[in-house]
Amino acid sequence: MGMLYYDDAQEPIPIDDLALAHLKVVIATKLRRNESFTLSWRHPEGDPAGRSTIWLHPSIPLRFVFDDPVPPPLQPEWITAMANSANSSGGITLLTADMISNGEVDIGTRNASDIDAN
Repeated sequence: MGMLYYDDAQEPIPIDDLALAHLKVVIATKLRRNESFTLSWRHPEGDPAGRSTIWLHPSIPLRFVFDDPVPPPLQPEWITAMANSANSSGGITLLTADMISNGEVDIGTRNASDIDAN
């Protein structure tokens, strides 16, 4: 399980390593462009039901921590789906692998090459 450390929050946000790797690409691209946006996610099983949202801005410290030292292969359709949500009025919605594979998410027509995978 990876962790997203946001600003000076005492508790990191736990996110699956694979989802965090894809999210990192989209967030880094938006912040590199000096864009501000929101990030929303469903609370994981075992936590009280609901969802959370944070405001991301280039001036707010952000750190990605992964359990696995080797970066996973990235799936362009997953990056595309999150990039599409990033450009909506609702901001980025954290998507999980099962949301993509179950067809819960419209990956849209935006080209994944529009997002820098570094």
